[in-house]
Amino acid sequence: MSEENSEIKNNSPRQNASASSLEDDKFVAEALAGKEESYKKLVDKYQKPLYFHVRKMIKEVELVEDLVQEVFMKAFHNLSTYSNEYAFSTWLYRIATNHTIDYLRKKKLQTLSINQPYMTKDGEMEMQLPDENFSTDEPVIKKERKQIVQQAIQNLPEKYKAVIEMRHMEEKSYQEIAEVLDLPLGTVKAHIFRARELLYKALIDKKDKF
Repeated sequence: MSEENSEIKNNSPRQNASASSLEDDKFVAEALAGKEESYKKLVDKYQKPLYFHVRKMIKEVELVEDLVQEVFMKAFHNLSTYSNEYAFSTWLYRIATNHTIDYLRKKKLQTLSINQPYMTKDGEMEMQLPDENFSTDEPVIKKERKQIVQQAIQNLPEKYKAVIEMRHMEEKSYQEIAEVLDLPLGTVKAHIFRARELLYKALIDKKDKF
């Protein structure tokens, strides 16, 4: 990472910044300089607050931890864009809010049924869509995407592959995975977080397939 990117934008301290906020800026600067321990310190500090923040926005409790980890991934991937003109916590919570809203929006689109009639002032109506089964290669594309993801998972180190398969294929909870593998819950969460990072890096090179 270049020296230019290893510094937080606008390095002058904010007026009336709290000790906690100044501590965050220190962790961010260290993380950008390549100190991985500082990433962990930020996760440890904000994981529980973010959990409750996201929990207020969605009903599915079992998905909250996944969304929180995705928020950290997105934040750390864009960490060089953070400016300490504002508190790191404000920036992080904004990412969490936007990410959760995006999830809810996509979920709403996915669950909209085009087969069920809907009510209008003129009575029930049904959506009529043209049959494009013979003019689309969507099934082929989906199959290729699935194969690419499966191959990326198979290429993960064994300890990361195991937790990802249990979490996303067997749909086990974090606690269940910890019990099966006889690992501390925190270690399971860390392994899943790291596995998703590795998958992201592997799949980004094949983004033309998605």
